[in-house]
Amino acid sequence: MSLEQIAGLLADRSRAAFCMALLDGRAWTAGELARHAGISPSTASEHLSLLVAGGLLSEERQGRHRYVRLAGPATAALIEDLAAYSSSYSSSRSAPGPAPSSLRESGRMSAEARARTCYDHLAGHLGVAVTDAILSRGLVADDAGLVVTKAGRVWLLTELDIDLLALKGSRPMVRSCLDWTERRTHLAGAVGAALCKRVFDRHWVERIGSGRALKVTPEGGRAFQELLGIDVRMGP
Repeated sequence: MSLEQIAGLLADRSRAAFCMALLDGRAWTAGELARHAGISPSTASEHLSLLVAGGLLSEERQGRHRYVRLAGPATAALIEDLAAYSSSYSSSRSAPGPAPSSLRESGRMSAEARARTCYDHLAGHLGVAVTDAILSRGLVADDAGLVVTKAGRVWLLTELDIDLLALKGSRPMVRSCLDWTERRTHLAGAVGAALCKRVFDRHWVERIGSGRALKVTPEGGRAFQELLGIDVRMGP
């Protein structure tokens, strides 16, 4: 698909809203996305068909329900990078970002800035803090591109039961992802995804409602402090 075709797909406000919502890494129904964007189900279905045909989304049907998700990590990286670029561009021109439309929306945006998922890895203040700690401890080196060090391989295996040999596949082992709220990088790639899965499995973080925002559990707060030396108390 050409650049102008991809740009055209994402130029629509509703389609862009769908893609941003799907950065939580989960499958949404067409009805859920329609309510999220504030449009009719029939209009949402038309938009989703275009996104699926364009390769940005994948879909599956279960009974009368149509579920869609981002097509993969590369698509998620594209959406997050565009969001980060948009945020940085507005900041450089002293233009205000989108204002929350309600107190509830303001709370959601604040929670997502503190901690959220970015497709299948950690983002927001939490994701950046974890990344900073991993880099400062030499678990990942950033000499000529990110790479997991020998100490990092041992740490991942012994502390989190993450075996790098089991992660080998088509996606990068580790890469940086520009965080659009922090305007700094957080950890992505296969290692970032495995780390995110592990903190969910161990109940160190929980979702707030049905969105992308996360909260750190008391157990998680202790674990992040003991394993990485970071204080993740980021408000209510």
